[in-house]
Amino acid sequence: MFDLISIGDAAVDLFFQIHDAEIEIEKGQKELCLRFGDKLPVDKYMQVLGGNNPNNAVGAARLGMRSAVYLNIGTDEMGKFTLSKLKEEGVDTRYVKVCEGQDSNVSALISFKGERTILTYHQDFKYQLPDLDRAKWIYVSSMGKSAIECNLNGQVENYLERTGASLIYNPGTYELNFGIKKFARLLSLTKLLILNKEEAEQVVGGINMKKMLCGLLDLGSKMVIITDGKNGSYGFSGEKYYKLEAFPAKVVDMTGAGDAYATGVLAAFFHGKDLAEAMRWGAANGASVVEKIGAQAGLLTYDKIQKILKENSKITAEEFINNGGTKT
Repeated sequence: MFDLISIGDAAVDLFFQIHDAEIEIEKGQKELCLRFGDKLPVDKYMQVLGGNNPNNAVGAARLGMRSAVYLNIGTDEMGKFTLSKLKEEGVDTRYVKVCEGQDSNVSALISFKGERTILTYHQDFKYQLPDLDRAKWIYVSSMGKSAIECNLNGQVENYLERTGASLIYNPGTYELNFGIKKFARLLSLTKLLILNKEEAEQVVGGINMKKMLCGLLDLGSKMVIITDGKNGSYGFSGEKYYKLEAFPAKVVDMTGAGDAYATGVLAAFFHGKDLAEAMRWGAANGASVVEKIGAQAGLLTYDKIQKILKENSKITAEEFINNGGTKT
């Protein structure tokens, strides 16, 4: 039995850290502006493994979980790179499907002043869940649009009902744009639904934090977390609402912060912690990741996360009322 099987997509991330750019505000949105037709210097270049689910599986392995991953890769060099990096991290790759004649997913990340703009290239893989062994936890995150056409969610639902595994669901762009409310059966089988604030607003509207948490829980999951970057995170156990401030960090690159947070929460549950403490594990892991370039360099080991939790023992999840105000 595995502790975790992570289901979703991988991508090889090509990082380009630059300094010669401008940020402008257009209709309330920040825009990264580069000179059209020019050749711009790159301060640092890296090729690293990324994608929500490799980030999750690698992070879980470092935190003491026996993890495997289901994903699709091509027969190109990027696919070989993905396999080798997963194996280096101790992630079981028996469920990785190598798709003949196809390329792998690739992302180009332009890093500027700690934030990143991402250009993504996704293959339309044919998603077919293999005969998975039993697992204590399943993590489902972002996939290509063809996953909906292939009804991968239905395949996951059947697996969950058959095995009784616990699900953490962190939907991606295609799932959110399609409408996660349409996935009622999957949500009813979800232990924890986790979204960032912008995604939560997309799903249930831009109301106050408590109502957003409640609205998301009403979709069927047992617990909900909403992350809000430097403002921290919020959780709802079904009985209590929690607010947690962000752990201190010197931000270098925000890539993978959400994946790291979700993975920290998952590992805390695996190690027997409740929601309030699990949010601390998520915050610690996320803070470590943003101090490095790429989504995996800063992922913590079990011993390191214990050290950070101890160093930040005063940062705890507090119950809150109304729009995030803590109880007095």
